[in-house]
Amino acid sequence: MNTIIRKSVLGIAGLAFAGGVFAGPATAHAAPSVESTPVAVVQADKPSVDKAKLIPHGVQGAQSHVDLSDEQVANVKAIIAATKKAGMDERAAVVSIATALQESKLENLGHLGDRNDHDSQGLFQQRPSSGWGTVEQITDPEYSTTAFLKGLKQVDGWQDMPLTKAAQTVQVSAYPDHYAQWEQQAADLVAEHWNS
Repeated sequence: MNTIIRKSVLGIAGLAFAGGVFAGPATAHAAPSVESTPVAVVQADKPSVDKAKLIPHGVQGAQSHVDLSDEQVANVKAIIAATKKAGMDERAAVVSIATALQESKLENLGHLGDRNDHDSQGLFQQRPSSGWGTVEQITDPEYSTTAFLKGLKQVDGWQDMPLTKAAQTVQVSAYPDHYAQWEQQAADLVAEHWNS
């Protein structure tokens, strides 16, 4: 008798299981639908740049600004990349970009003929005859930035001096105060592109 009861119980359990498998999906479709709620995807902002490091002494004098082309923005990014590769900080990038804004408006200039200042070329208007490198080198944004930064590193206390003095010490320009007018735009460009 135990065998008959056991077979009956197992048979009923098997039917219940089979019924649940077959009925499960059918009842799932019959259940009231749950409306989906859109999920907002929040992207983490890129880390911000400490703006106090960009212009530690404030700007000097009236500031200039130029609208940049895609090529000029690419040169900004190349200067920032070379600055990071050299192990230097955001302030070094600000000094570099302000210098390139003054020297070339961030355009990688070749020889300009009669309008050339001697043999000055590239973003920083560096001169092969002054030992900055070959024409091919100084018209390469990474090389010319690295050469400028090498000069900047040799300026004792460049981090604590006004931008125009730091830039002038490296560049030895006939117009030493002209670098100052680009400090705000250079800082804005570094803030925008340092972590991009």
